[in-house]
Amino acid sequence: MDLWKFVKEYYIDSIVYKEGYNIVNTLTWAIILILAVVLLYRYLSKRLEFDKRFFLAMFPFIVFGSAIRIVEDAGFLMPPLSYFFMTPFIYVMVFLIAFPTLIFSLKFRENYHYHCAAVGSLLAISTVFWLLFNLKIENPTVLPLSISLAALASFIFYSAVKICRNFHSLVVIFSHMLDAFSSYIGIKFFDYWELHVLPRYLIENFGIEVLPIAKFFVISAVLYILDRSEDDKKFVDFLKFALFVLGLSPGIRNSLRITFGV
Repeated sequence: MDLWKFVKEYYIDSIVYKEGYNIVNTLTWAIILILAVVLLYRYLSKRLEFDKRFFLAMFPFIVFGSAIRIVEDAGFLMPPLSYFFMTPFIYVMVFLIAFPTLIFSLKFRENYHYHCAAVGSLLAISTVFWLLFNLKIENPTVLPLSISLAALASFIFYSAVKICRNFHSLVVIFSHMLDAFSSYIGIKFFDYWELHVLPRYLIENFGIEVLPIAKFFVISAVLYILDRSEDDKKFVDFLKFALFVLGLSPGIRNSLRITFGV
């Protein structure tokens, strides 16, 4: 297999034809993500704390990215423009908006989170309203049901794992359970399918019911290890932020996509 065929089969086709992830591109995106996390941490750790304010300031941008992804899912965008609104490029696009906004907002020092969140909220609210005006709500119970189940799982986590009773760990477990339960509902009741390699393997071999269970225990174990770690707490908090984004982005996207029936 020559280089072009390799790139086309394992990278391009998975995006153009929405074939889902494979082992090769999954490992590639994972390596790029790790490098991005390390570089971002080195830059941002000198400028701010990754506390609750930081998470809340970035939250609207996550909603914006998830909502604007639905614009592509619903077929409002045509190739090649639509490719930039698919994973992983949607993360890059949102980053190119959120990062400069954050850096500019830091000029306001203590109140940076208000200014950053204001920009993100404007983008998120505008996109959600655009969806509401252009799409019909087909399944109104999906989003509240997914949120309720994720909240229940988070409460179980909070009750069972005392060392993880902190804001960062709770929002991480909630975000990933939102992803897990929205995926479960979509696959079980609405004929959607899993894009990612490992979850797809688990579903094919053990059934869809294993997805939220497996994710609960895996993320709980990761958070337990992080909270017991004696490493730099600031770096641990930033790792949790990365996990928060990776869970909440698909969780909101899944829920909105099923809600609008696209």
